[in-house]
Amino acid sequence: MADMNSEVIDAFRANAGVLGDDIAGGHFTGKRLVLLHHVGRVSGTERVTPLVAATDGDAYLVVGSLGGAPKDPAWVANIEDGPGETTIEVGDTTLRVATTVVRPGQPDWERLYGIWAEYWPDAKEYEKKTDRPFPVIRLEPQA
Repeated sequence: MADMNSEVIDAFRANAGVLGDDIAGGHFTGKRLVLLHHVGRVSGTERVTPLVAATDGDAYLVVGSLGGAPKDPAWVANIEDGPGETTIEVGDTTLRVATTVVRPGQPDWERLYGIWAEYWPDAKEYEKKTDRPFPVIRLEPQA
């Protein structure tokens, strides 16, 4: 997974966020990705994670699906335990964003998750692999 992430990050940065058919088997062709910067809550190591992002107004929505794995990806806890803001790369722009983790049962989760799942068709396959509902992370650009 780390090798694929590195390939995606390098291609993202080399092509202003546009990934072609030659990256990750073309899986992300035509989709918006963001590079989410976060700090490991245990290690303290700065990390970058590429994620499919839908939009909700000016905000970006990413989801802790980990392809339907039984547990949330580590980056979700890093964001949840973090300072409430971070940096993302979108295209060739770097943005400071406020982060809000929205979990099932919280107001607006169904709407936000619905937006992301409609944008990313693989969501339905991920849902079949686990009983875990996926957290949505809203990334709101800051002035």
